[in-house]
Amino acid sequence: MDSQTTTWIVVAIVVLILVALLVWFLARRSSAAHQKRVDAQREEAAELRRKAERERIEVQEREASAAKLDAEARMAQAEADRKAAEAARLQQEAQDRNAKAGEGREHVEERLRRADVLDPDRGSSTGAGAGATGTVHVRDDRADRPADAQEDVRRDEHGDDVHGGDVHGTHRGEPGEPGRHRA
Repeated sequence: MDSQTTTWIVVAIVVLILVALLVWFLARRSSAAHQKRVDAQREEAAELRRKAERERIEVQEREASAAKLDAEARMAQAEADRKAAEAARLQQEAQDRNAKAGEGREHVEERLRRADVLDPDRGSSTGAGAGATGTVHVRDDRADRPADAQEDVRRDEHGDDVHGGDVHGTHRGEPGEPGRHRA
């Protein structure tokens, strides 16, 4: 072998070693870049998990708040329903009492009419239902007025208010004579 052949062999071995080193370096560099990418992806995934956990807690708090508000609304609705039922019951009771009072009023008026028919002193020249002065004493008990607003009203034979009478049904100037009720 001559020296030139040996030189070429040595040069080829050195080139092969350099190529192998270059391949190894590039592979290592590629592996490091890949590892950096993997690490970055892991960090990004961990950050996304932390954000998702914070958002999950916020969502749970909003859901709990909405459930609490829903429960309060249902309680308020139940209370409103209870009050509406109580109001309906009270209205019915008031209507029942009003009907009974009306029956009682009719009974009283019927007795007064009967008493007027039976009363020998009832016949007066000023007209039915009038006293000696021509004034009729009427109790204003309309159901549409509150009890404390009901008042005694004296009216003459034409239906006009006359002031000055007492509230016990006796005309002034006529001691002891009870006022007459309109039928």
